[in-house]
Amino acid sequence: MSDADEASGEAPALRRKVFGRRSGHKLRARQADILETGLARLAVPLPPAGTILDPKTLFPAPVEDVWFEIGFGGGEHLAAQAEAHPEIGLIGAEPFVNGMASLLRHVDEKNLGNVRVLADDARLLLAALPEGSLGRVFLLFPDPWPKSRHHKRRFVQQETLDLIARALRPGGEFRVASDIMGYIQWTLAEVMRHPAFEWTAERPADWQARTEDWPPTRYEAKAIAAGRKPAYLRFRRR
Repeated sequence: MSDADEASGEAPALRRKVFGRRSGHKLRARQADILETGLARLAVPLPPAGTILDPKTLFPAPVEDVWFEIGFGGGEHLAAQAEAHPEIGLIGAEPFVNGMASLLRHVDEKNLGNVRVLADDARLLLAALPEGSLGRVFLLFPDPWPKSRHHKRRFVQQETLDLIARALRPGGEFRVASDIMGYIQWTLAEVMRHPAFEWTAERPADWQARTEDWPPTRYEAKAIAAGRKPAYLRFRRR
C-alpha cells in the first residue's frame, strides 16, 4: 500500500494479473470475424476504479440471477449453463483469445442472449460488482502452475477469495474443478482457512463426480482419457 493509500484509508487499485500466453494458433477468418463481432456486442465494459457495476444491467432481458465463470477455456461449460438456464445471466472472463473465440462461436450457434464476456483479468470485474450480486462462481481446470516458485500465480489466493466472497450472496456457490491433485489440495487449504466459505462435501462421492447441473468440458474429457481423475469442489458462501 502506498503512503497516499494509507493516508486516505483506501485499498490500492488492483493491477492486471494475466500470466502466460494470450493467444495460441492463428484464428481462421471465420473465427476472427466471430471474435470481432461477438466482442463488439457482448464485451463487459469495466467501470472506472471505485465505481460499482450492477451485473443484471448487462443483459437485454431481466435475469433472476448472475453466474460468473473465471477462465472458461473453450466455453463448453458456460454455453451449456446459459442454454440450460435462460433465466440466468452468465458472465465469462477469459484473456486467452482462442478460448474467447470458441465461446463466442457457441453463443452464436446456440443464439444465446444471456451471455456477456470479459477479455481481461477476472479480478477487475469481481472488484467492481456489488456485494452479494452473484449466485455462483466457477473456476474449472485452471492453470495449476505446478512449480513452487509459480504458486503465487495460482488464481486461488486469499486476495481473490476475498473478492469472490464479497460478490457472492449468502448461500451462493464457488465451484472448482481440477485434475491436478496438488491444485485440489492447495484449493482446499486456501478456501477452508477463509472465514466466508464452507465445503459442502459430506462423503467422497460429493467431490469425485460432477453433479447433474455441472456440464462437462473438453479439457475434462482429455484429462480422463489420459488417466487423470478430476475432483469437483463445491463451497458455500456462509
